[in-house]
Amino acid sequence: MEEQISSLIAEFGESVSEPKAFRDETTVVLKDGSLIADVCRYLKDKYGFDFLVDISSVDHYGKDPRFEVVYELRSLATCENIRIKVSVGEEECQLPSVISVWRSADWHEREIYDMMGIRFLGHPNLKRILMWDGYPHFPLRKDFPLAGKPTDMPDVAFTRPAPLEGGPFVSTPTDKTSVHREPRARS
Repeated sequence: MEEQISSLIAEFGESVSEPKAFRDETTVVLKDGSLIADVCRYLKDKYGFDFLVDISSVDHYGKDPRFEVVYELRSLATCENIRIKVSVGEEECQLPSVISVWRSADWHEREIYDMMGIRFLGHPNLKRILMWDGYPHFPLRKDFPLAGKPTDMPDVAFTRPAPLEGGPFVSTPTDKTSVHREPRARS
């Protein structure tokens, strides 16, 4: 993996951080998000990282830059993995799409757009995948209230905040078993 990282740093200079290794996993931070598609294309073409395992996002609410997008890549031939992290500010809230490198990025990028509001420039069909068109909020952002937000769209969703009965986040602390902590056990 050292050869790939050295080559990546030589190609993209100071835009790529020194690697961090932890439990046989290598992570690099890309300081210039506009280069993400170029970095991914380079790793795929030169070193055979031909499998996009996942793209995920993290909301660091209260920090600047607020968001981080994480790309998990794998070479099926050498069984090596690399993680690339890219920070995205709340103001620009966009990155280039990597769909030209891996077609499988389609759903990953659409889900991140739908749930976090990060746009992927050059994506051929960047529309909501879970929420309905026109929904004005991004449910996985940390400032989205757990109870939901009211809507004026009848027959599409609740017209009041979603109820919090049941579910894993609404329980009572007790020394009893998890069956007794479940909200429905109290009714």
